[in-house]
Amino acid sequence: MKLLSKTLLPLLLTPFFCVLGSSPVQSQDSPWSLVWSDEFDGKKLDYSKWEIEVNAFGGGNQEEQIYTDRSKNVRVANGLLIIEAHKDNAGIAGTTRTYSSGRIRSKNRGDWLYGRFEFRAKLPAGQGLWPAIWMLPTGEDYGTWAANGEIDILEFKGQEPKTAWGTLHFGGQWPNNKFNGTQYHLSSGSFTEEFHEFALEWEEGVIRWYVDGVLYQTQKEWHSENGVFPAPFDKPFHLVLNLAVGGGFVGAPNPATPFPSRFEVDWVRVYQKLHFRRKF
Repeated sequence: MKLLSKTLLPLLLTPFFCVLGSSPVQSQDSPWSLVWSDEFDGKKLDYSKWEIEVNAFGGGNQEEQIYTDRSKNVRVANGLLIIEAHKDNAGIAGTTRTYSSGRIRSKNRGDWLYGRFEFRAKLPAGQGLWPAIWMLPTGEDYGTWAANGEIDILEFKGQEPKTAWGTLHFGGQWPNNKFNGTQYHLSSGSFTEEFHEFALEWEEGVIRWYVDGVLYQTQKEWHSENGVFPAPFDKPFHLVLNLAVGGGFVGAPNPATPFPSRFEVDWVRVYQKLHFRRKF
């Protein structure tokens, strides 16, 4: 599987790049240049690129998990990042929750203004499972959420195995926030049976979403109550990868929801335009 993931599949699915061996190679006619990546080929998470978030109160949105830094919840093995949800009554700082899971972010380790962000991942199946790949602003130039923005590269409902969601959040501070997005539906197979590639291109005034090299959404209209367009999407953002359990987006797990359940990521790659190679 790993040989296929890092040789043949990117050749078939990625419109801008080819991969030889284990390292991505930029095509000669591509405007994008690799600036940051993690292939998860080591024996542990690279803490120069990621921070594991520990949170006893879920992630908001009525989620039911506790986020831990235990290896059972977050680890690197067999060339994959594995974020795994358990039903184990885990506790942190005197708070116990029915479910535990993992959440990592690149804040202050990988922060970018504009770029192409690529991921190859397999998603978990089951009612109430909510894996996500998303971006948050590193600063609060335009205030708090969602006046300062949120970019959801991928959200997924474990009970809808053929559908991937991409969404922007913007506008005012909650509850005056706005959002806009759409879904990509597979015609065959599912996101839970095999790995798929997800990508987002973010440029000044335009954001595009891709699944397996297919462009399925372009957004050019948003706003912030505290800035002029293209605010809030004109400041550095960082990556967040997590697996939530329950919450308003997916609903609660049911007795058939499998635990443990894995969100597996083969690689993460960040590219920028050759004339705009900038990291914060």
